Amino acid sequence: MRSLPRLLLLLSLAGFLSACSGAALLNSVTSRAGYETVRNLRYMPGDRGTLDLYVPYGAGPATPIVVFIYGGSWDSGSKSIYPFVGQSLASAGYIVAIPDYRVYPDVLFPGFVEDGARAVAAVRKLGETGGAGLAAGSHPLFLMGHSAGAQIAALLAYNKRYLSRAGGRPVAGFIGLSGPYDFLPLKEERYKRIFPPALREASQPVNFVGRGDPPTFLAHGGKDTTVDPENMRSLARRLRAAGVPVSENLYPGLDHIGTVSSFATALPLGNRQLRADVLDFLKDHSR
Repeated sequence: MRSLPRLLLLLSLAGFLSACSGAALLNSVTSRAGYETVRNLRYMPGDRGTLDLYVPYGAGPATPIVVFIYGGSWDSGSKSIYPFVGQSLASAGYIVAIPDYRVYPDVLFPGFVEDGARAVAAVRKLGETGGAGLAAGSHPLFLMGHSAGAQIAALLAYNKRYLSRAGGRPVAGFIGLSGPYDFLPLKEERYKRIFPPALREASQPVNFVGRGDPPTFLAHGGKDTTVDPENMRSLARRLRAAGVPVSENLYPGLDHIGTVSSFATALPLGNRQLRADVLDFLKDHSR
C-alpha cells in the first residue's frame, strides 16, 4: 500500500502527458543550471539550417561532443522539442549539438542525410577552432539518433562518403535509439515517396557496415510497435561479423518514444538504466 501514492502519481502524470504537449511540459521543468545554451547557430542556408548547442560549465578543449539527430519519420521534427536531451547529456559533462535538417516534402533521401553531414562537419570545425562557448581542441565526437534520426546518424557513421564530402572525419562512436537500419521492403506509400526506388538499397545502414567502423551502442524498446526491434538485431549481427564493437540492448518495458524519454532528468519517464548505459558507453569511448 505504501507504493500506491507513487503509482497514482505516475498514472496521473501519464494521463497529463498524453493530454497535452508532453515535450513542452518536460522542457518547462528541465533544469537550466550547469550549462550554457547557444541557439540557432547556422551551419547551412535555409529555415532548417541551424543547430543548438548545450555546453556544460567548465567544458575544455578535450570535452566530448555528442551530435543528437532527432526523429520524425523523415517528414517532421524540430530541435525545439529536445532541450531535455541537451540538458541530460550536458549535466553529465558532454557538449551537445542538436541540428534541424530538411525533411520531406522539401527533400527526398538522401537530402536529410547530407544535411546531417553538414551539421556534423560544422560542429567538428567549431570544436577545432573554438567559438560559441567551445574551447578549441580535439573533442571526441559521437553521433546519437532516435528513430529516423538514428537511421540518418547510422548512415553518417557507416557510409563514410557523407562526412568525407562534407569535410568531416570519422566519429568516436554511434548511439542508436529505436532506429530503422534494415527496413526494406517499404510498404507505406509515404515512405515509397521519400525513398526513391533506385536509392532504397543505399538508404539501409546495414549495407555499409565494415571493419573499422566506430564502436556502437544500440537500444530498442521491447514494446516498440513503430520500428521492429529486428532492425537493431540485424545491424548488431552485421557489426559483430565485421569485428566492430557493439552493445545490443533491449529494454523490455519501453515503447518507441521510451528510449528517448528515458533521458529526462526532471520527470520519471522511461527507463533510467538506459541513460546510465549510454553515459557508460560515452565514458568508455571518450578516452
